[in-house]
Amino acid sequence: MNAHDHHLILGGARSGKSAHAEQLASESGLEVVYIATAQVYDSEFGQRVSHHQQRRPAHWRTVEVPHKLADTLRSEARPGRCLLVDCLTLWLAQCICPECAPPEGVDWQAERSALLEALPALPGKILFVSNEVGMGIVPLGEINRQFQDEAGRLNQAVAALCNKVSFIAAGLPLALKE
Repeated sequence: MNAHDHHLILGGARSGKSAHAEQLASESGLEVVYIATAQVYDSEFGQRVSHHQQRRPAHWRTVEVPHKLADTLRSEARPGRCLLVDCLTLWLAQCICPECAPPEGVDWQAERSALLEALPALPGKILFVSNEVGMGIVPLGEINRQFQDEAGRLNQAVAALCNKVSFIAAGLPLALKE
């Protein structure tokens, strides 16, 4: 096994991408740290988050990190450990969405650059979950189009740096890059 094993897992909403990533993390046999990027804004979303929490093994440590993802990855990544980042698209949304009130000093381009800079040097196994948001119509509203554009660019940039990329549809993985 190389010094690192970085895997991007893409899929649409309810595609089974998180469950697939969780299965890969379990099967790795490594200590797993679950890096949750979600901030809970309403009860419906809260229920989605708790459904994910109930599905995860109790011994996995969870780190909640809506911003400064690169810093967290640098401090948590090490040989013999698997990080599961769920998910890149929520992290992006929280960095660019004015309603999400990103804290002072959080700038999307800087956050993105920091992640892409840190990624190649991170040791251990890292599973990145991300939404494929570009398969429908171009959305109405400037912030929505910005989100779709930035998500597509982020997925391409992360995919280029990962040694594996999978696309999940109907719970079934398709290898895009091995």
